[in-house]
Amino acid sequence: MRADITERLLRGLYSALLVVLAPVTVYHLIWRGFRQSAYLLRWDERYGIYRAPAETTPVWVHAVSVGEVNAAAPLINALLARDPARRLLVTTITPTGSERVRALWGQRVEHVYLPYDLSGAVRRFLRHFRPQIGLIVETELWPNLLFCCRDAGVPTMIVNARLSARSLRGYRVLRPLVGRALRTVKRVATQSADDGKRFVKLGARRETVVDTGNLKFDITPDEAKITALRDEFRRHAGVRPVWIAASTHPDEEAAVVDIHRQLRARWPDLLLIWAPRHPERFRGAMQLAVEAGWRVATRALTTWPDSGDNVFVLDTLGELGLFFACADVAFVGGSLQDIGGHNLLEPAAVGTPVVTGPHLQNFTDIARQLERAGALRIGADADAVRAHIAELLEDPQARRTMGEAGRALVVSGRGTLARTLALIEPDLPAPDTKTARTLRSAPSSL
Repeated sequence: MRADITERLLRGLYSALLVVLAPVTVYHLIWRGFRQSAYLLRWDERYGIYRAPAETTPVWVHAVSVGEVNAAAPLINALLARDPARRLLVTTITPTGSERVRALWGQRVEHVYLPYDLSGAVRRFLRHFRPQIGLIVETELWPNLLFCCRDAGVPTMIVNARLSARSLRGYRVLRPLVGRALRTVKRVATQSADDGKRFVKLGARRETVVDTGNLKFDITPDEAKITALRDEFRRHAGVRPVWIAASTHPDEEAAVVDIHRQLRARWPDLLLIWAPRHPERFRGAMQLAVEAGWRVATRALTTWPDSGDNVFVLDTLGELGLFFACADVAFVGGSLQDIGGHNLLEPAAVGTPVVTGPHLQNFTDIARQLERAGALRIGADADAVRAHIAELLEDPQARRTMGEAGRALVVSGRGTLARTLALIEPDLPAPDTKTARTLRSAPSSL
């Protein structure tokens, strides 16, 4: 009884604070909208207001943005294959995540933004879509969302779950509330044993935490598509050294420019493929390269770089994995700036040697595995990163050795998808065989 009273008190204080801060969300959307216009659209979804009739969507997957959507792709594809007749609901928070969902699955899945963690908005969301299971990807620990799912009888699981030491410390103030919310979760399928220990420390029940591994290992590159794109890229850009700066953040941009300038002193025909992390920085990266005196091409405007271009800005979404294969060396950002790093397995999966900065707290386990396998070099600062890139551009054999080691590690690490499916299978709704038979018997429109 005391626990119930404590929960109600904590939830009441948390919800009251969110209500007071609700006007701030409007200012936030407007502010983000000046940088990315999509934030000015679909506000009703962010408050749990829907114009279409209510509908039952049995399986719901939440992936906050592009990285989480990509990580969840093998699982979502497997769920679609399991029950082709039944549509899934995939929620995101960012417009780039929304675009990625549509790029991968089109109309095969439902998509809306996850509402803000206001009790009323969350309840409206659950009443409208009536999910029978919720699969939350990585680290989206919203207390009202988890409590409302429990109250509505919707079992939730956190899949591909990760929790860095920094994130654990960040929950310090909300820990009593978040810990109780975590205890409503049926399963926490973690990327590593260390992640599992931190979830238990935060409040998850030990018996619910299972180390299933990282779903990113199960993302299988499309070799035919990669080969075709790489051949076309080289046909336009010419045969010359290429490096890629991927998922860079604003405070890393000056370092990227400086690294490219110094490398070009040794390799005058060197081409940089530059893929900023956020779309609002596409234009800024292009401008920085122009101001540095370089000839710049972009994916959206020119499609390909030609032999006279010095920088190629990848200003599209969903193609980064393909363009990693076009580079001799990959630098993965979010690691010189204290962000915590980004997906290191994507370049490794296509056999491209990987270099990063020192800030890798979000990918500690993967970084450790890649470094131990000889597929990753970590620079203490921008100068060290530049030195690693230069050494690899100088040494084709070292590049081949690192690339082969990375590819082998990714292949050996697969299996997380099967373990995750086995874990959630008992709670998945039964396939809609009646609708499936109807679809199979319907005449083709082709």
